Amino acid sequence: MKRSPILVFAAFVLATASALAQTPLTLPEASPAASVSQTVGLTDITISYHRPAVNKRKVWGELVPNGEVWRAGANMNTTVTFSSDVTVGGKTLAAGAYGLHMIPTEKDWTVIFSNMSTAWGSFSYDSKEDAVRLTVTPRAADFEERLEYRFEDPTDNSVTVVLQWDKLAVSFPITVDTKTVVLASLKSQMRGLPRFSWQGWNQAANWCLRNDYDLDQALAWSDQSIKIQANYQNLQTKAAILEKKGGDKKQVEALRAQAMKIATEVDINARGYQLLQQGKNAEAIVLFRKNVKDHPDSWNTYDSLGEALASAGDKKGAIENFSKALAMTTDPVQQKRITDTLAKLKA
Repeated sequence: MKRSPILVFAAFVLATASALAQTPLTLPEASPAASVSQTVGLTDITISYHRPAVNKRKVWGELVPNGEVWRAGANMNTTVTFSSDVTVGGKTLAAGAYGLHMIPTEKDWTVIFSNMSTAWGSFSYDSKEDAVRLTVTPRAADFEERLEYRFEDPTDNSVTVVLQWDKLAVSFPITVDTKTVVLASLKSQMRGLPRFSWQGWNQAANWCLRNDYDLDQALAWSDQSIKIQANYQNLQTKAAILEKKGGDKKQVEALRAQAMKIATEVDINARGYQLLQQGKNAEAIVLFRKNVKDHPDSWNTYDSLGEALASAGDKKGAIENFSKALAMTTDPVQQKRITDTLAKLKA
């Protein structure tokens, strides 16, 4: 039976209209998406959520009922993602993404981190999937039209998460064992390209030294750096590690003597400024004088010695050395700086 062309066309139009009707348009959301992030040490923490508005409604106790699990936002799960393990409510949360829910009451709230992070809101929430629960106390706050998350009081090891909406705020702390995270990161990084240069091993050893953390590992890393290329920096690093570990003083002195024998002008200058920052002016002056003696043709050695003497209150010595530096440098920027410095010293 032959079909009418009109009927065929009508069927095509209906099928096309049906397909088009099923294709959603992208339009502004009533509760727009947002995210906030904070790095604690090396740990990245990100909260992804949607921001409902008060819109002249009574929020607490009505729009958000008391005693019921709430998605702590709108639309999809509010999620919190950690790039490494953290501690919340005295319990460890492994690196990964978690659904964030809350149970408001008129007094205390329950904050829930769920292992399910891809649900639509709290409609399918199951307490069996809880990773951590903690109790917090809300507080009065300035009016906030749209729900907001933010991070406050970040330190090297912690940060406080704050949710604020309407005239109320709740907060809870997240802590990170940053030293453990950094050490693990360094071990991983030293499996890559940094392992082929002395600098990477020395930087890793120095981090442990500065933080007084796993000095045995630091010593092994400094030895590896020296094995690749012994120089002033890594010999000084090893000496400092051994000194902090209470090692043999003769070995420490021998390493520092070896370092001084191969030190460059830049090495001595950098060490001198480190001592100045530590308030060890006398020790810094000794090193800067050595640099002047070993590198009498460098204007920078006189400039650095002048700065150290000025810090120690020796105006006459500072003026003498700054004047030598000024006479030697051809850099107009340095000439102006030294000229200004001399003017202040002579005033």
